[in-house]
Amino acid sequence: MDLLWEYISGPWPWYICGPLITFVMFLLLYEGKNLGVSSNFATLCAIGGAGKFADFFRFDWKAYRWNLFVVLGMIIGGVIASQFLTPDKSIDLNENTVRLLERFGFNNAGSGYLPVELFSLEAMLTWKGGIMLAGGGLLIGFGARYAGGCTSGHAISGLSNLQLPSLIAVIGFFAGGLFMVHVILPLLLN
Repeated sequence: MDLLWEYISGPWPWYICGPLITFVMFLLLYEGKNLGVSSNFATLCAIGGAGKFADFFRFDWKAYRWNLFVVLGMIIGGVIASQFLTPDKSIDLNENTVRLLERFGFNNAGSGYLPVELFSLEAMLTWKGGIMLAGGGLLIGFGARYAGGCTSGHAISGLSNLQLPSLIAVIGFFAGGLFMVHVILPLLLN
């Protein structure tokens, strides 16, 4: 039983996760639906009555409520995985990465998935943290709207449907992420 628990609580290998994602995608494609997370924000705004103020939010949100359950399942699954299936919160980082992060002020690099210097409540309630959160949220929202979907929508649904616009969007997402991590974030942290 301990061996089973150790297997379940560790990182799941690709040969388990890949077929599970494929199965979910098969079910969605069979039902004629596409996976995407950012579209839920539009659905929530439509539920809240934003259609009175903007035509973009005037649609039958009830047709998209299934996707709200997908996101709710992602949230619940994330909480279960982080609270009950992750006995060791530390991660194995390359020594060069640890030294680089220490130069940027991350004192406990590798002790958890999210550095407390950026993601603690105290860090988020500072001016710098608030600007980074608000700016990041605006950029992500703009990017997802401009690209016609989010990373999960394009990278999972779009690529599985062999859509060229999704391939272009995914390349843009990765290039933007690399630019952010290697150019902009070091400027913000110094």
